[in-house]
Amino acid sequence: MVTVEQLMAKSLVNIEAAMSAMEAAKMMKKHQVGSVLVKRDHRIVGIVTEPDIIRKVIGVERIPYYVPVEEIMSSPVIGIDWRRPITEAANMMNQHRTRHLAVFNGGSVVGVLSVRDLLHPVSVDEL
Repeated sequence: MVTVEQLMAKSLVNIEAAMSAMEAAKMMKKHQVGSVLVKRDHRIVGIVTEPDIIRKVIGVERIPYYVPVEEIMSSPVIGIDWRRPITEAANMMNQHRTRHLAVFNGGSVVGVLSVRDLLHPVSVDEL
């Protein structure tokens, strides 16, 4: 069984809730990711994705420098336990109509799993 832990991105990219959509887009580009976790008071309160910026900012002609990510983030963050099979993760993404899941170990976020991650092959050595 291939688990979420085997495919998840382990490096978390965070942004403060008051920062702008433009800053979120720059962070995504810099770290080559499609989402950033949104923090307030050292606690993850949401997630912002590339489609959020396109649909909720650019697509409605808002100025990205002036739109705080807390206005466009998805909250609460949908998550899955790191030990669960990837088939369960795919079902959750489909059910919640999302492309990203936070990955939890206990009460802590330890990674992010994207639809794109589900496309990566897992070698026999990793199983």
